[in-house]
Amino acid sequence: MNSLERVKAALERKVPDRVPTFEWIIDKLVIEGICGKGCSLEDFVEKMDIDGIVISPLNKNNIIGNRHFIDEWGIEKKSVHTDPLPLAVSGPIRSKKDLKTYKSPDPLAPYRMDNLRKAVKRFKGNRAIIFQIRDVFSYPRDLLGFENLLINLIDDPLFVRDLVEMSVDYNTKLAVWAIEEGADVVFSGDDIADNRGPFFNPRLYKDIFFPGFKKLVGTVKDGGGYYIKHTDGNVWPLVECFIEAGIDCLDPIEAPAGMDIGEMKRRYGDRLAIKGNIDCRHTLPGGTVEEVTSEVKSCIRSASPGGGHIVSSSNSIHSGVNPKNYEAMIRAVKKYGTYPIDPDL
Repeated sequence: MNSLERVKAALERKVPDRVPTFEWIIDKLVIEGICGKGCSLEDFVEKMDIDGIVISPLNKNNIIGNRHFIDEWGIEKKSVHTDPLPLAVSGPIRSKKDLKTYKSPDPLAPYRMDNLRKAVKRFKGNRAIIFQIRDVFSYPRDLLGFENLLINLIDDPLFVRDLVEMSVDYNTKLAVWAIEEGADVVFSGDDIADNRGPFFNPRLYKDIFFPGFKKLVGTVKDGGGYYIKHTDGNVWPLVECFIEAGIDCLDPIEAPAGMDIGEMKRRYGDRLAIKGNIDCRHTLPGGTVEEVTSEVKSCIRSASPGGGHIVSSSNSIHSGVNPKNYEAMIRAVKKYGTYPIDPDL
């Protein structure tokens, strides 16, 4: 099998030749720590023989200062550390009145797919090309502000639904275009929980967010793409919703939030592929190579038998990950992830 075939088999809950591996984010510092200064993500994926590459749509931001900008949605963002994901500082919508005059960005702006086209040209048919979008929560949260969004879920749920509908419309158009351009998988990175559980009552998710999410997933699947849903945190109360929406895979099964990957496989492995979950808080940044290898073996032993598993970190390969440890993780997946899985692993 090549990498694309391997990833497809896992997403279809079939048994590939080997457990596939790829990451949502691989920080530049880690890439260069392994492959040298100036090494691109594309070169890294090829050199390390990683099974998939995740590409984001291209956006044009209004730069304010170092790692501080206003994006095309009018959301002010600022990075408070060295990682590539900035935090929303303020949004352009405060009330229904603001929403009436607000205009979202054009998802079909000609430059959106420039990076995807490069990846398609280089990897199509050989490695899984994964296109990253948002889904139903992150844009409403950042446009309105986290606290105001939570308040309006109770005080004015119709207002929140309007924001969700706008996000779904944007992301659906983006996802459909990406599949037409050659993406194999759509990956949405909206966190909707912390270690305690979802940010809101699951009933509110079902009433306000779920219809749009199901529509988005259904459109991707109807267009021939696979769908991976990413969310950190304890999402046990929402897994059935994700399955009902039609996703192919859930990522990253975050262990510190009480998400045991073996239990996830036992409960849902017949209906859902799973991706995860080598600890990127402690093991990958500060563990030894031997500890990384041991955790990879444990993860494979718990989740890989029978197929339907993609090994990855428990979130991302962020800037604090020791490059030697990520390299050891990839090496261990390839050594111990060959099917049939050794029961004495």
